Amino acid sequence: MKKILLLLLISISFSTITQAQHADRSKFIKDSLDFYISRALTNWRVPGVAVCIVKDNKIVLVKGYGIKELGLPNPVDVNTLFMIGSNTKAFTATALAMLQSNNKLSLDEKVTKYIPEFKLENKFAGQEATVRDLLCHRLGFQTFQGDFTFYNTNLTRQQVIAKLGELKAPYAFRTKWGYTNAAFLTAGEIIPRVTGGKSWEAYIKEAIFAPLGMTNSLTLTKDLPKSLNRTVPHTLIDGRLSAIPYCQLDGLAPAGAISSTANDMSKWVLALLNNGKVGNRQVIPQAAIQATREPQDIVGSQYHLTGENNFELYGLGWFIQDYANHRLVMHDGGVSGYLSSVTLSPQDNLGIVILTNTDQNVFYDALRWEILDAYFGRNYRNYSDNMLKEYKADVSTQQAADKKLRDSVLLNLRPALPANAYTGKYTNSIYGSMTVSQGENNDLEMRFEHHPTMFAKLQPLGGNRFYVTFSDPTLGKAVFPFTVLNGKVSSVKVKVADFVEFDPYEFKKE
Repeated sequence: MKKILLLLLISISFSTITQAQHADRSKFIKDSLDFYISRALTNWRVPGVAVCIVKDNKIVLVKGYGIKELGLPNPVDVNTLFMIGSNTKAFTATALAMLQSNNKLSLDEKVTKYIPEFKLENKFAGQEATVRDLLCHRLGFQTFQGDFTFYNTNLTRQQVIAKLGELKAPYAFRTKWGYTNAAFLTAGEIIPRVTGGKSWEAYIKEAIFAPLGMTNSLTLTKDLPKSLNRTVPHTLIDGRLSAIPYCQLDGLAPAGAISSTANDMSKWVLALLNNGKVGNRQVIPQAAIQATREPQDIVGSQYHLTGENNFELYGLGWFIQDYANHRLVMHDGGVSGYLSSVTLSPQDNLGIVILTNTDQNVFYDALRWEILDAYFGRNYRNYSDNMLKEYKADVSTQQAADKKLRDSVLLNLRPALPANAYTGKYTNSIYGSMTVSQGENNDLEMRFEHHPTMFAKLQPLGGNRFYVTFSDPTLGKAVFPFTVLNGKVSSVKVKVADFVEFDPYEFKKE
Protein backbone atom coordinates (compact mmCIF):
# COMPACT_ATOMS: atom_id res chain seq x y z
CA MET A 1 0.00 0.00 0.00
CA LYS A 2 1.18 3.51 -0.77
CA LYS A 3 1.82 5.62 2.30
CA ILE A 4 0.81 9.21 1.81
CA LEU A 5 3.33 11.70 3.17
CA LEU A 6 5.48 8.92 4.65
CA LEU A 7 8.66 10.97 4.47
CA LEU A 8 7.02 13.71 6.51
CA LEU A 9 5.91 11.32 9.19
CA ILE A 10 9.34 9.71 9.63
CA SER A 11 10.72 12.89 11.13
CA ILE A 12 7.92 13.46 13.61
CA SER A 13 7.44 11.58 16.84
CA PHE A 14 4.08 10.02 17.57
CA SER A 15 4.30 11.48 21.05
CA THR A 16 3.23 14.86 19.65
CA ILE A 17 -0.30 13.66 19.09
CA THR A 18 -0.62 11.87 22.42
CA GLN A 19 0.59 14.95 24.26
CA ALA A 20 -2.46 16.76 22.89
CA GLN A 21 -4.55 14.75 25.30
CA HIS A 22 -3.01 16.66 28.18
CA ALA A 23 -2.38 20.01 26.50
CA ASP A 24 -4.48 23.12 26.70
CA ARG A 25 -7.19 22.33 24.15
CA SER A 26 -7.10 25.86 22.79
CA LYS A 27 -3.59 25.11 21.46
CA PHE A 28 -4.61 21.97 19.55
CA ILE A 29 -5.36 23.85 16.32
CA LYS A 30 -2.03 25.67 16.27
CA ASP A 31 0.27 23.03 17.74
CA SER A 32 -1.10 19.62 16.77
CA LEU A 33 -3.58 19.84 13.91
CA ASP A 34 -1.07 19.57 11.06
CA PHE A 35 0.39 16.37 12.44
CA TYR A 36 -3.04 14.99 13.28
CA ILE A 37 -4.18 15.48 9.68
CA SER A 38 -0.96 14.22 8.07
CA ARG A 39 -1.01 11.05 10.17
CA ALA A 40 -4.67 10.48 9.38
CA LEU A 41 -4.10 10.80 5.63
CA THR A 42 -1.81 7.79 5.81
CA ASN A 43 -3.97 5.75 8.19
CA TRP A 44 -7.17 6.39 6.27
CA ARG A 45 -5.53 6.27 2.83
CA VAL A 46 -6.89 9.68 1.90
CA PRO A 47 -4.87 11.16 -0.98
CA GLY A 48 -5.70 14.78 -0.29
CA VAL A 49 -7.66 17.05 2.02
CA ALA A 50 -8.29 20.77 2.23
CA VAL A 51 -9.30 22.35 5.53
CA CYS A 52 -10.65 25.75 6.44
CA ILE A 53 -11.40 27.08 9.93
CA VAL A 54 -12.83 30.54 10.53
CA LYS A 55 -13.40 32.12 13.92
CA ASP A 56 -14.63 35.57 14.90
CA ASN A 57 -14.67 36.82 11.28
CA LYS A 58 -11.07 35.75 10.69
CA ILE A 59 -9.49 32.81 8.91
CA VAL A 60 -7.68 30.71 11.51
CA LEU A 61 -6.55 28.07 9.03
CA VAL A 62 -6.92 27.48 5.32
CA LYS A 63 -4.60 24.82 4.02
CA GLY A 64 -4.21 21.88 1.66
CA TYR A 65 -2.66 18.56 2.64
CA GLY A 66 -1.62 15.56 0.60
CA ILE A 67 -1.90 15.17 -3.15
CA LYS A 68 -4.46 15.65 -5.90
CA GLU A 69 -4.05 12.17 -7.39
CA LEU A 70 -2.38 8.95 -6.30
CA GLY A 71 0.91 8.34 -8.05
CA LEU A 72 1.51 11.99 -8.90
CA PRO A 73 3.40 14.50 -6.72
CA ASN A 74 1.02 17.44 -7.26
CA PRO A 75 0.13 18.82 -3.82
CA VAL A 76 -3.29 20.08 -2.77
CA ASP A 77 -3.33 23.81 -2.11
CA VAL A 78 -5.95 26.27 -0.89
CA ASN A 79 -7.23 26.82 -4.45
CA THR A 80 -7.49 23.16 -5.45
CA LEU A 81 -10.98 22.11 -6.53
CA PHE A 82 -12.93 19.31 -4.84
CA MET A 83 -16.50 18.26 -5.57
CA ILE A 84 -18.57 19.22 -2.51
CA GLY A 85 -21.61 17.04 -3.28
CA SER A 86 -24.64 17.80 -1.15
CA ASN A 87 -23.01 20.84 0.41
CA THR A 88 -24.37 22.34 -2.81
CA LYS A 89 -27.83 22.19 -1.20
CA ALA A 90 -27.11 25.07 1.18
CA PHE A 91 -26.26 27.26 -1.82
CA THR A 92 -29.53 26.30 -3.53
CA ALA A 93 -31.63 26.86 -0.42
CA THR A 94 -29.90 30.17 0.29
CA ALA A 95 -30.44 31.32 -3.30
CA LEU A 96 -34.17 30.64 -3.06
CA ALA A 97 -34.36 32.34 0.33
CA MET A 98 -32.60 35.35 -1.21
CA LEU A 99 -35.21 35.45 -3.95
CA GLN A 100 -37.88 35.40 -1.25
CA SER A 101 -36.19 38.33 0.51
CA ASN A 102 -36.22 40.17 -2.84
CA ASN A 103 -39.97 39.44 -3.26
CA LYS A 104 -39.41 37.23 -6.30
CA LEU A 105 -41.07 34.20 -4.73
CA SER A 106 -42.39 32.77 -1.48
CA LEU A 107 -41.06 29.57 0.03
CA ASP A 108 -44.61 28.83 1.17
CA GLU A 109 -46.19 29.10 -2.27
CA LYS A 110 -47.10 25.89 -4.04
CA VAL A 111 -44.52 24.46 -6.41
CA THR A 112 -47.14 24.42 -9.18
CA LYS A 113 -47.30 28.22 -9.08
CA TYR A 114 -43.78 28.27 -10.49
CA ILE A 115 -43.66 24.90 -12.28
CA PRO A 116 -47.23 24.21 -13.43
CA GLU A 117 -46.28 20.81 -14.87
CA PHE A 118 -45.01 19.57 -11.48
CA LYS A 119 -46.84 16.43 -10.35
CA LEU A 120 -46.38 13.65 -7.82
CA GLU A 121 -47.82 10.13 -7.83
CA ASN A 122 -49.62 11.19 -4.65
CA LYS A 123 -51.89 13.70 -6.40
CA PHE A 124 -52.69 15.63 -3.22
CA ALA A 125 -48.99 16.00 -2.38
CA GLY A 126 -48.25 17.22 -5.88
CA GLN A 127 -50.98 19.84 -5.65
CA GLU A 128 -50.10 21.04 -2.15
CA ALA A 129 -46.28 20.78 -2.04
CA THR A 130 -44.54 24.10 -1.43
CA VAL A 131 -41.03 25.27 -2.24
CA ARG A 132 -40.24 24.80 1.45
CA ASP A 133 -41.33 21.14 1.25
CA LEU A 134 -38.83 20.57 -1.56
CA LEU A 135 -36.01 22.11 0.46
CA CYS A 136 -36.60 20.17 3.68
CA HIS A 137 -37.25 16.65 2.32
CA ARG A 138 -40.82 16.07 3.48
CA LEU A 139 -42.62 14.89 0.36
CA GLY A 140 -43.08 11.37 1.74
CA PHE A 141 -40.21 9.66 -0.08
CA GLN A 142 -37.68 7.31 1.44
CA THR A 143 -34.13 8.64 1.67
CA PHE A 144 -32.33 8.37 -1.71
CA GLN A 145 -35.47 7.01 -3.38
CA GLY A 146 -35.07 7.16 -7.15
CA ASP A 147 -31.40 8.08 -7.07
CA PHE A 148 -30.19 5.12 -9.15
CA THR A 149 -32.40 6.58 -11.89
CA PHE A 150 -31.15 10.14 -11.35
CA TYR A 151 -27.53 9.87 -10.16
CA ASN A 152 -24.72 10.08 -12.75
CA THR A 153 -27.15 9.52 -15.63
CA ASN A 154 -27.90 11.23 -18.94
CA LEU A 155 -31.34 12.46 -17.86
CA THR A 156 -32.10 16.13 -18.32
CA ARG A 157 -33.43 18.17 -15.41
CA GLN A 158 -36.92 18.17 -16.88
CA GLN A 159 -36.79 14.39 -17.27
CA VAL A 160 -35.74 14.05 -13.62
CA ILE A 161 -38.68 16.19 -12.50
CA ALA A 162 -41.05 14.12 -14.62
CA LYS A 163 -39.72 10.81 -13.26
CA LEU A 164 -39.87 12.15 -9.69
CA GLY A 165 -43.59 12.49 -10.34
CA GLU A 166 -43.83 8.76 -11.11
CA LEU A 167 -42.19 7.56 -7.88
CA LYS A 168 -44.61 6.04 -5.39
CA ALA A 169 -43.88 7.56 -2.00
CA PRO A 170 -44.04 5.00 0.84
CA TYR A 171 -45.12 7.60 3.40
CA ALA A 172 -47.93 10.13 3.59
CA PHE A 173 -47.16 13.71 2.57
CA ARG A 174 -45.34 15.68 5.31
CA THR A 175 -45.38 12.77 7.77
CA LYS A 176 -41.77 11.61 7.49
CA TRP A 177 -38.39 13.07 6.55
CA GLY A 178 -36.77 11.40 3.55
CA TYR A 179 -33.70 12.85 1.83
CA THR A 180 -34.74 13.53 -1.78
CA ASN A 181 -32.12 14.80 -4.23
CA ALA A 182 -34.60 15.21 -7.08
CA ALA A 183 -36.67 17.54 -4.90
CA PHE A 184 -33.70 19.90 -4.60
CA LEU A 185 -33.24 19.74 -8.36
CA THR A 186 -36.90 20.72 -8.72
CA ALA A 187 -36.41 23.63 -6.30
CA GLY A 188 -33.40 24.83 -8.28
CA GLU A 189 -35.44 24.78 -11.47
CA ILE A 190 -37.81 27.35 -9.95
CA ILE A 191 -35.02 29.93 -10.23
CA PRO A 192 -35.25 30.41 -14.01
CA ARG A 193 -39.05 30.66 -13.68
CA VAL A 194 -38.78 33.73 -11.41
CA THR A 195 -35.64 35.41 -12.77
CA GLY A 196 -36.61 35.77 -16.40
CA GLY A 197 -34.89 32.58 -17.54
CA LYS A 198 -31.65 32.84 -15.56
CA SER A 199 -30.49 29.26 -14.93
CA TRP A 200 -29.69 27.91 -11.47
CA GLU A 201 -25.98 27.88 -12.30
CA ALA A 202 -26.01 31.44 -13.66
CA TYR A 203 -27.88 32.75 -10.61
CA ILE A 204 -25.55 31.01 -8.14
CA LYS A 205 -22.54 32.55 -9.89
CA GLU A 206 -24.09 36.01 -10.11
CA ALA A 207 -25.78 36.24 -6.70
CA ILE A 208 -23.35 34.28 -4.50
CA PHE A 209 -20.03 33.32 -6.09
CA ALA A 210 -19.17 36.67 -7.68
CA PRO A 211 -20.01 39.02 -4.78
CA LEU A 212 -18.27 36.70 -2.29
CA GLY A 213 -15.17 36.45 -4.47
CA MET A 214 -15.50 32.68 -4.96
CA THR A 215 -13.61 32.97 -8.24
CA ASN A 216 -12.46 29.36 -8.55
CA SER A 217 -15.74 27.61 -7.73
CA LEU A 218 -17.73 25.77 -10.40
CA THR A 219 -21.45 25.11 -10.57
CA LEU A 220 -21.39 22.26 -13.11
CA THR A 221 -19.55 18.94 -13.04
CA LYS A 222 -18.81 19.09 -16.76
CA ASP A 223 -16.40 21.97 -16.11
CA LEU A 224 -14.28 20.23 -13.47
CA PRO A 225 -12.15 18.05 -15.81
CA LYS A 226 -11.21 21.19 -17.77
CA SER A 227 -9.79 22.91 -14.67
CA LEU A 228 -6.04 22.90 -14.11
CA ASN A 229 -5.98 22.96 -10.30
CA ARG A 230 -8.32 20.08 -9.46
CA THR A 231 -8.27 16.90 -7.46
CA VAL A 232 -9.09 13.48 -8.90
CA PRO A 233 -11.77 11.31 -7.24
CA HIS A 234 -10.75 8.01 -5.61
CA THR A 235 -12.46 4.93 -4.23
CA LEU A 236 -11.54 1.40 -3.11
CA ILE A 237 -11.59 -1.26 -5.83
CA ASP A 238 -10.98 -4.76 -4.46
CA GLY A 239 -9.15 -3.26 -1.49
CA ARG A 240 -6.94 -0.92 -3.52
CA LEU A 241 -7.42 2.82 -3.54
CA SER A 242 -7.83 3.86 -7.16
CA ALA A 243 -8.62 6.95 -9.18
CA ILE A 244 -12.04 6.85 -10.85
CA PRO A 245 -13.82 8.98 -13.48
CA TYR A 246 -15.65 12.13 -12.45
CA CYS A 247 -19.39 11.63 -12.00
CA GLN A 248 -21.72 13.75 -14.12
CA LEU A 249 -24.37 15.40 -11.96
CA ASP A 250 -25.52 18.35 -14.04
CA GLY A 251 -28.97 16.81 -14.41
CA LEU A 252 -29.19 17.06 -10.59
CA ALA A 253 -26.98 20.14 -10.30
CA PRO A 254 -28.87 22.09 -7.58
CA ALA A 255 -28.64 18.99 -5.37
CA GLY A 256 -24.93 18.28 -5.66
CA ALA A 257 -22.87 19.59 -8.59
CA ILE A 258 -20.74 22.38 -7.10
CA SER A 259 -16.95 22.07 -6.95
CA SER A 260 -15.06 24.45 -4.69
CA THR A 261 -11.83 25.10 -2.81
CA ALA A 262 -10.83 25.67 0.78
CA ASN A 263 -10.15 29.32 0.02
CA ASP A 264 -13.49 29.91 -1.69
CA MET A 265 -15.42 28.00 0.96
CA SER A 266 -13.82 30.19 3.63
CA LYS A 267 -15.52 33.18 1.98
CA TRP A 268 -18.88 31.39 1.95
CA VAL A 269 -18.62 30.44 5.62
CA LEU A 270 -17.37 33.87 6.69
CA ALA A 271 -20.38 35.51 5.03
CA LEU A 272 -22.85 33.08 6.58
CA LEU A 273 -21.40 33.72 10.04
CA ASN A 274 -21.41 37.49 9.52
CA ASN A 275 -25.15 37.72 8.78
CA GLY A 276 -24.48 37.81 5.05
CA LYS A 277 -22.09 40.74 5.08
CA VAL A 278 -18.72 41.09 3.35
CA GLY A 279 -17.18 44.17 4.86
CA ASN A 280 -19.95 46.76 4.71
CA ARG A 281 -21.75 45.06 1.81
CA GLN A 282 -24.87 43.02 2.52
CA VAL A 283 -24.34 40.24 -0.02
CA ILE A 284 -26.86 37.77 1.43
CA PRO A 285 -29.92 39.14 3.25
CA GLN A 286 -29.82 38.22 6.92
CA ALA A 287 -33.42 37.04 6.68
CA ALA A 288 -32.42 34.57 3.96
CA ILE A 289 -29.73 33.05 6.17
CA GLN A 290 -32.13 32.77 9.08
CA ALA A 291 -34.76 31.16 6.88
CA THR A 292 -32.40 28.29 6.03
CA ARG A 293 -31.60 27.66 9.71
CA GLU A 294 -35.16 27.39 10.99
CA PRO A 295 -35.86 23.74 11.92
CA GLN A 296 -38.51 22.17 9.68
CA ASP A 297 -38.31 18.42 10.34
CA ILE A 298 -37.12 15.89 12.89
CA VAL A 299 -34.54 13.64 11.23
CA GLY A 300 -33.84 11.40 14.22
CA SER A 301 -31.21 10.97 16.92
CA GLN A 302 -27.50 11.67 16.65
CA TYR A 303 -25.16 9.58 18.80
CA HIS A 304 -21.64 10.76 19.67
CA LEU A 305 -18.52 9.03 20.95
CA THR A 306 -18.97 11.11 24.10
CA GLY A 307 -22.11 9.09 24.86
CA GLU A 308 -24.37 12.06 24.16
CA ASN A 309 -27.59 11.53 22.25
CA ASN A 310 -29.11 14.60 20.58
CA PHE A 311 -32.02 15.22 18.29
CA GLU A 312 -31.08 15.97 14.69
CA LEU A 313 -33.31 18.39 12.78
CA TYR A 314 -33.36 19.67 9.22
CA GLY A 315 -33.75 23.25 8.07
CA LEU A 316 -33.46 24.23 4.40
CA GLY A 317 -30.31 22.64 3.01
CA TRP A 318 -28.83 22.26 6.51
CA PHE A 319 -28.89 19.69 9.30
CA ILE A 320 -29.28 21.23 12.76
CA GLN A 321 -28.33 19.73 16.11
CA ASP A 322 -27.32 20.75 19.61
CA TYR A 323 -23.93 19.54 20.76
CA ALA A 324 -22.40 20.38 24.14
CA ASN A 325 -24.84 23.30 24.48
CA HIS A 326 -23.85 24.68 21.08
CA ARG A 327 -26.28 24.86 18.16
CA LEU A 328 -24.63 23.41 15.06
CA VAL A 329 -25.70 24.07 11.48
CA MET A 330 -24.05 21.50 9.25
CA HIS A 331 -24.13 19.28 6.17
CA ASP A 332 -22.05 16.54 4.58
CA GLY A 333 -21.47 15.97 0.90
CA GLY A 334 -20.79 12.65 -0.79
CA VAL A 335 -20.44 11.91 -4.50
CA SER A 336 -18.33 9.39 -6.40
CA GLY A 337 -14.78 9.78 -5.10
CA TYR A 338 -15.40 12.69 -2.70
CA LEU A 339 -16.62 13.31 0.86
CA SER A 340 -16.86 16.69 2.57
CA SER A 341 -18.38 18.54 5.50
CA VAL A 342 -19.35 22.12 6.32
CA THR A 343 -20.10 22.98 9.95
CA LEU A 344 -21.19 26.26 11.52
CA SER A 345 -21.52 27.13 15.18
CA PRO A 346 -23.11 30.57 14.81
CA GLN A 347 -23.12 31.45 18.53
CA ASP A 348 -19.36 30.87 18.59
CA ASN A 349 -18.77 32.54 15.21
CA LEU A 350 -17.00 29.32 14.21
CA GLY A 351 -16.98 27.62 10.83
CA ILE A 352 -15.23 24.46 9.62
CA VAL A 353 -14.86 23.12 6.07
CA ILE A 354 -13.25 19.77 5.27
CA LEU A 355 -12.86 18.49 1.71
CA THR A 356 -11.46 15.04 0.77
CA ASN A 357 -10.91 13.29 -2.56
CA THR A 358 -11.94 9.75 -1.64
CA ASP A 359 -15.40 8.43 -0.83
CA GLN A 360 -13.91 5.73 1.41
CA ASN A 361 -13.22 7.57 4.64
CA VAL A 362 -14.94 8.88 7.73
CA PHE A 363 -11.96 11.09 8.51
CA TYR A 364 -13.82 14.14 7.20
CA ASP A 365 -16.33 13.57 10.02
CA ALA A 366 -13.75 12.70 12.69
CA LEU A 367 -11.77 15.86 12.01
CA ARG A 368 -14.91 17.99 12.33
CA TRP A 369 -15.61 16.73 15.87
CA GLU A 370 -11.95 16.99 16.87
CA ILE A 371 -11.88 20.66 15.89
CA LEU A 372 -15.22 21.39 17.55
CA ASP A 373 -14.12 19.75 20.80
CA ALA A 374 -10.91 21.77 20.76
CA TYR A 375 -12.84 25.03 20.50
CA PHE A 376 -15.44 23.92 23.03
CA GLY A 377 -12.75 22.99 25.59
CA ARG A 378 -13.70 19.30 25.64
CA ASN A 379 -11.41 16.37 26.28
CA TYR A 380 -9.33 15.00 23.41
CA ARG A 381 -10.93 11.77 22.13
CA ASN A 382 -8.89 10.92 19.04
CA TYR A 383 -11.98 10.53 16.87
CA SER A 384 -9.84 9.58 13.89
CA ASP A 385 -8.37 6.43 15.46
CA ASN A 386 -11.65 5.43 17.09
CA MET A 387 -13.65 5.82 13.91
CA LEU A 388 -10.92 4.11 11.89
CA LYS A 389 -11.23 0.95 14.00
CA GLU A 390 -14.96 0.79 13.33
CA TYR A 391 -14.48 1.58 9.65
CA LYS A 392 -11.88 -1.17 9.22
CA ALA A 393 -14.15 -3.68 10.94
CA ASP A 394 -16.99 -2.79 8.57
CA VAL A 395 -14.71 -3.05 5.53
CA SER A 396 -13.40 -6.41 6.73
CA THR A 397 -16.96 -7.73 7.09
CA GLN A 398 -17.86 -6.54 3.60
CA GLN A 399 -14.71 -8.03 2.09
CA ALA A 400 -15.35 -11.40 3.75
CA ALA A 401 -18.90 -11.48 2.36
CA ASP A 402 -17.65 -10.56 -1.08
CA LYS A 403 -14.92 -13.24 -0.95
CA LYS A 404 -17.59 -15.87 -0.25
CA LEU A 405 -19.43 -14.83 -3.38
CA ARG A 406 -16.25 -14.77 -5.49
CA ASP A 407 -15.34 -18.24 -4.19
CA SER A 408 -18.79 -19.43 -5.21
CA VAL A 409 -18.19 -18.08 -8.73
CA LEU A 410 -14.97 -20.14 -8.93
CA LEU A 411 -17.01 -23.31 -8.35
CA ASN A 412 -18.39 -22.82 -11.88
CA LEU A 413 -21.93 -23.43 -10.72
CA ARG A 414 -24.26 -23.64 -13.67
CA PRO A 415 -27.30 -21.41 -13.92
CA ALA A 416 -30.71 -23.11 -13.94
CA LEU A 417 -31.30 -22.11 -17.56
CA PRO A 418 -29.12 -21.69 -20.65
CA ALA A 419 -27.39 -18.29 -20.77
CA ASN A 420 -29.51 -17.09 -23.69
CA ALA A 421 -32.66 -17.56 -21.61
CA TYR A 422 -31.59 -14.55 -19.51
CA THR A 423 -30.68 -12.29 -22.42
CA GLY A 424 -33.01 -9.70 -23.86
CA LYS A 425 -34.61 -6.38 -23.02
CA TYR A 426 -36.01 -5.57 -19.58
CA THR A 427 -37.93 -2.51 -18.40
CA ASN A 428 -38.65 -0.77 -15.12
CA SER A 429 -41.54 1.69 -14.99
CA ILE A 430 -39.40 4.36 -13.30
CA TYR A 431 -35.91 3.78 -14.64
CA GLY A 432 -36.61 2.75 -18.23
CA SER A 433 -34.91 -0.05 -20.16
CA MET A 434 -31.99 -2.38 -19.56
CA THR A 435 -30.57 -5.12 -21.79
CA VAL A 436 -28.85 -8.38 -20.90
CA SER A 437 -26.44 -9.86 -23.44
CA GLN A 438 -23.61 -12.37 -23.45
CA GLY A 439 -20.26 -10.68 -22.92
CA GLU A 440 -16.69 -11.95 -22.53
CA ASN A 441 -16.28 -15.62 -21.57
CA ASN A 442 -20.04 -15.99 -22.11
CA ASP A 443 -20.67 -14.10 -18.88
CA LEU A 444 -23.86 -12.11 -18.92
CA GLU A 445 -23.61 -8.36 -19.20
CA MET A 446 -26.17 -5.66 -18.36
CA ARG A 447 -26.31 -2.24 -19.98
CA PHE A 448 -28.64 0.49 -18.76
CA GLU A 449 -30.46 3.05 -20.89
CA HIS A 450 -29.61 6.10 -18.78
CA HIS A 451 -26.08 5.03 -17.76
CA PRO A 452 -24.52 4.82 -21.25
CA THR A 453 -20.92 4.41 -20.08
CA MET A 454 -21.66 1.88 -17.33
CA PHE A 455 -22.24 -1.87 -17.50
CA ALA A 456 -22.62 -4.73 -15.04
CA LYS A 457 -20.98 -8.15 -15.33
CA LEU A 458 -23.02 -11.15 -14.13
CA GLN A 459 -21.39 -14.43 -13.10
CA PRO A 460 -23.48 -17.49 -12.12
CA LEU A 461 -23.88 -18.56 -8.50
CA GLY A 462 -26.11 -21.49 -9.35
CA GLY A 463 -29.86 -21.51 -9.82
CA ASN A 464 -31.06 -18.14 -11.03
CA ARG A 465 -28.69 -16.05 -8.91
CA PHE A 466 -25.75 -14.08 -10.32
CA TYR A 467 -22.81 -12.29 -8.72
CA VAL A 468 -22.70 -8.76 -10.12
CA THR A 469 -19.85 -6.28 -10.42
CA PHE A 470 -20.46 -2.84 -11.89
CA SER A 471 -17.94 -1.08 -14.12
CA ASP A 472 -18.62 1.95 -11.91
CA PRO A 473 -17.22 0.76 -8.53
CA THR A 474 -19.29 3.27 -6.55
CA LEU A 475 -22.39 1.24 -7.45
CA GLY A 476 -20.99 -1.65 -5.41
CA LYS A 477 -21.27 -5.41 -5.79
CA ALA A 478 -24.43 -7.44 -5.41
CA VAL A 479 -26.36 -10.63 -6.04
CA PHE A 480 -29.11 -10.30 -8.65
CA PRO A 481 -31.90 -12.92 -8.48
CA PHE A 482 -33.87 -13.62 -11.65
CA THR A 483 -37.47 -14.72 -11.34
CA VAL A 484 -38.51 -17.67 -13.52
CA LEU A 485 -42.14 -18.55 -14.23
CA ASN A 486 -43.14 -21.63 -16.20
CA GLY A 487 -39.56 -22.16 -17.30
CA LYS A 488 -39.11 -18.62 -18.63
CA VAL A 489 -37.31 -15.61 -17.12
CA SER A 490 -39.86 -12.99 -16.19
CA SER A 491 -37.85 -10.40 -14.23
CA VAL A 492 -34.67 -9.54 -12.32
CA LYS A 493 -34.02 -7.47 -9.20
CA VAL A 494 -31.25 -4.91 -9.59
CA LYS A 495 -29.60 -3.55 -6.44
CA VAL A 496 -26.90 -0.89 -6.28
CA ALA A 497 -24.85 0.27 -3.28
CA ASP A 498 -26.73 1.98 -0.44
CA PHE A 499 -24.47 4.98 -1.13
CA VAL A 500 -26.74 5.55 -4.16
CA GLU A 501 -30.10 3.98 -3.27
CA PHE A 502 -31.39 1.55 -0.65
CA ASP A 503 -34.16 -0.38 -2.40
CA PRO A 504 -33.84 -2.71 -5.42
CA TYR A 505 -35.46 -2.15 -8.81
CA GLU A 506 -37.48 -4.87 -10.49
CA PHE A 507 -36.90 -4.98 -14.24
CA LYS A 508 -39.44 -7.07 -16.18
CA LYS A 509 -38.42 -9.04 -19.25
CA GLU A 510 -40.18 -8.07 -22.45
